[in-house]
Amino acid sequence: MKNSEELRRLLREIDHKSYPAYKSAAGSWHFPGFELVIEHVQGDPFAAPSSLSVHVPLDGAAFPEDYYRKKRQRTALQDFLLRAFGRQASQASFQAKGSGKSGLFSVSRPGQELLERSACQITDKEIIVRFEVGFPANGRTINSRELEKILFDLIPAAVQNSLFYRTARKADLKKAIELCEDQEEIRRQLKERGLAAFVADGAVLPRESGVSDRPMKEAVPFRTPETLAVTLSLPHAGLVRGMGIPCGVTLIAGGGYHGKSTLLKALERGVYDHIAGDGREYVITDDTAMKLRAEDGRKVTDVDISLFIRNLPTDTDTHSFSTLDASGSTSQAAGVIEGIEAGTRLFLIDEDTSATNLMVRDELMQRVISREEEPIVPFLDRVRDLYEKAGISTILVIGSSGSYFREADLVLQMDRYRAKDITQRAKQTAKEFEEQLKQKRAREADSKMFPPAPFLLPDRDRKLRLGSSVQMHKAYRGDHLSEQRLKLKRMGKTAFSVGQESLDLRYVEQIVDGEQTQTLACLVRLAMEMYGGKTGAVVSGKKLFAALLEKMEKGGFEAVCAERYVPSGLAAVRPQELYACINRL
Repeated sequence: MKNSEELRRLLREIDHKSYPAYKSAAGSWHFPGFELVIEHVQGDPFAAPSSLSVHVPLDGAAFPEDYYRKKRQRTALQDFLLRAFGRQASQASFQAKGSGKSGLFSVSRPGQELLERSACQITDKEIIVRFEVGFPANGRTINSRELEKILFDLIPAAVQNSLFYRTARKADLKKAIELCEDQEEIRRQLKERGLAAFVADGAVLPRESGVSDRPMKEAVPFRTPETLAVTLSLPHAGLVRGMGIPCGVTLIAGGGYHGKSTLLKALERGVYDHIAGDGREYVITDDTAMKLRAEDGRKVTDVDISLFIRNLPTDTDTHSFSTLDASGSTSQAAGVIEGIEAGTRLFLIDEDTSATNLMVRDELMQRVISREEEPIVPFLDRVRDLYEKAGISTILVIGSSGSYFREADLVLQMDRYRAKDITQRAKQTAKEFEEQLKQKRAREADSKMFPPAPFLLPDRDRKLRLGSSVQMHKAYRGDHLSEQRLKLKRMGKTAFSVGQESLDLRYVEQIVDGEQTQTLACLVRLAMEMYGGKTGAVVSGKKLFAALLEKMEKGGFEAVCAERYVPSGLAAVRPQELYACINRL
């Protein structure tokens, strides 16, 4: 490995040359206490910035081994180091001058959730931090004196001030690791106690605004109804009291603007751990939980939706249903089945974003249009079977339909952001209402009430047809055609394209970071390369998902992106989001 002084000499040799001469700086360079790797050099000062990484030996960084021995603790330490390095980078960015992106010093900016990221990784031997730098130029002429300032002053200072235990904010780091361990313990106790979710007393659920995920100032803190109070013993926080939501069917009712959707949103994000100060540190949800909603216009491919949609007048086979433009009810029915395939144990549903005709059919509608004449089996008729026969709980926000009361195990009322357990009152009222209906039906001989269709989960292995894994392009020399990897393009957090295939992920609401979207794009391309073909091969869904999940688990970001170097902008995704993404191809 070449040392830093050789790099300094090289930079001075290429000063004032044309910009492509910067490419000679690519490679590994040894600096005191760390290794600097220039992985990719941008083509000109106006192009995407250059990719760099620093590698600090673990024994030199000297962080306590307990902070990175286990996966969750390691993720917390990586997050802490990345935020610390990011603070240093933000102070140093554009201190070096030039045209275009000259002087840019850019690092991933984590949000409120703890996610494993390619921007900072801890291996068995070293800490790796990946970032981007705009190599300085005047016009398109190299200004290596300014790059020398970045590489020899700003980056070493950022490394020394953030990636070594001796300079770390030790109290804050200890707090972050302990919080991570407490959150891990809550997740363990959820399964032990038969709980779908836990919300601690004092949690701050409302967010600052629609575009900010920070906690709202002066928000009403959460307070647990006495009937649902659970006290958990945690290794660092001690005894923490909160609301335990049992597995089963839970309804969140109440008037508009009283906090129903706010509570559901917090539970939706509870599949992730959160940083200290977020307000939702102890809002923990079963980590397989999946948010369901209607998604008009989405693609559905070869999904068995017969549990909810059957006997279509067009004689379409709903045991293997496909469409390029699904309706609200069809898309939500497909979402349920895809969630079952993804292994979810908890569905989260908000009535406001659901297809009404899939969720419920009231008494009068069933009398006018009988079950036998309606192709849609409402979710109401399936919600108990999903729990009792498939082990899948449901937490449902309702505001306009009381039909679910008779199916619920727990009914919460949100009243001015205060939770109340009104299960007994709701069940008693529903029982009295049902008795009145039975008496009325008995007086009417022409009743057209039929039982719902039997509950049968799809058991077949769905087949997926992937697109081409390569694209043809004109070679730079000659007229022959050659192949290259499909290009990826991410559009914020909600969409990406792979080659000519575009995916809209606006309604996959548990994607919390654009770097997760980038990882999903890499996984889709990887799926096409593993099982696709020029004409679009057919592959077993179980085989595909198992292979991709194994790649993620064993190979990490290196296997996911399969590039010459690992880019900085990737973040871990759950199986649920991967399934949702592949299902929209």
